[in-house]
Amino acid sequence: MEERYLQVSSGRGPKECNMAVRLVFDRLAVESRKVGVEVTEIEREDVDGLPCSLIVRLSGRDMEQLIDHWVGTICWVCKSPFRPLHKRKNWFVDVKMYHPGEKERLLDLKDVYFQTMRSSGAGGQHVNKVSSGVRATHAPTGVSVQVMDTRSQLQNKEIAMLRLAARLRDLGQAKLNATKVQKWKNQIEVSRGQAKRVFHGQKFVEK
Repeated sequence: MEERYLQVSSGRGPKECNMAVRLVFDRLAVESRKVGVEVTEIEREDVDGLPCSLIVRLSGRDMEQLIDHWVGTICWVCKSPFRPLHKRKNWFVDVKMYHPGEKERLLDLKDVYFQTMRSSGAGGQHVNKVSSGVRATHAPTGVSVQVMDTRSQLQNKEIAMLRLAARLRDLGQAKLNATKVQKWKNQIEVSRGQAKRVFHGQKFVEK
């Protein structure tokens, strides 16, 4: 089962744009069901009871055509349901691909391989007589650490595992932070040029 993620955002627009975000999600859900794709809302940011940003997960097969039909600027042409005297009738939202941050890596011993080496540095004259130093490498990522803290190879392996886990957590957090930055940019960058799709009226009819 394939999974894809989309972000629907009003770009910090007015309340009418937030309402358009909800209408886009409702229409996307209807079109997805027709082609056997499941849509799940996984994250939502509200302003005054309406979503200014939605992260949705699409699950199914052969989703590329459906996604291509939505990614881009969506225009909703409608008299404001909140400000009857307002002259503006065109409200824009943006639909973009979204890539969630990787979950924190769990360090599995079977994913780590060790190399031993002769220790150097503090430890007295006996430290170099055995290969007590350890280099631990996480095979899936290539991240490695080197430990020569003690004369015990076993203790050095235990220290290496702790340090390797910390390195992987830092790596995961860096990717998560980058994802959060991109999410924010997606929310504030809405193109108001040529719309990918245009819907009209409160019934959200495409023309």
